[in-house]
Amino acid sequence: MTDKPRILVVDDERDVRETLADYLALHGFSPELLDGGAALRARVADGAPFDVVLLDITMPGEDGLSLARWLREVTTAGIVMVTAHGDPIDRIVGLEVGADDYIPKPVELRELVARIRALMRRMADAALAAPAAAVEAAAQAVAAPQTRRMPIGEMMLDLDARRLLDADGRDVALTAMEFDLLQVLAERPDRVLSREQLLELSHKDPDEPFDRSIDIRIARLRRKIERDPARPEMIKTVRGVGYVFARRPGD
Repeated sequence: MTDKPRILVVDDERDVRETLADYLALHGFSPELLDGGAALRARVADGAPFDVVLLDITMPGEDGLSLARWLREVTTAGIVMVTAHGDPIDRIVGLEVGADDYIPKPVELRELVARIRALMRRMADAALAAPAAAVEAAAQAVAAPQTRRMPIGEMMLDLDARRLLDADGRDVALTAMEFDLLQVLAERPDRVLSREQLLELSHKDPDEPFDRSIDIRIARLRRKIERDPARPEMIKTVRGVGYVFARRPGD
């Protein structure tokens, strides 16, 4: 057992894995080395907890983008993509499939540690918010029967429990940043908000990895809440300005 943050280092190059692991271990992390997709899937299947996955994109067999998409479906762990030469296409696609951050090769080790720590702070803040919200919701339930819920089309956004529920009451998986952005939009219906306003209102982290992160998060939200993400009815684009959340979808 260890109280150190558990980092899965997934890379097909042995020297890279060992270099990253040595540096992470020196800075208070507990790294585990995996040589590719098959090893990662087996590690996740064994059920032992982990905190962050450091995931190389270019690997033989299953690539890092496919693995990131799968990881986001099966775990809430943080995902940091490692991109060759900081390729902007890899960054965009990685964030779109659910990665939390990226770092280019050759990896600057001090920056890597800083990014992992920033990501873990965001994750810790989200984890602390959920039980606190649950306690507040319980207190409100004693005082009054209503709860803080907002309709999102046929779905329901539970602000106290920080959950999005579909029409059948099942959870729709949202990252902490996606939830914050959706809440900002839903609380300001029919109001056009610029990207800068959305970044500020959704508590943008100073280490935000990419200046188009709002656009990427909007695209991910649309895939989860819109009937046709290609023709959004709830989160609409206002060309040259930003986005607006429609109080009555379809208007």
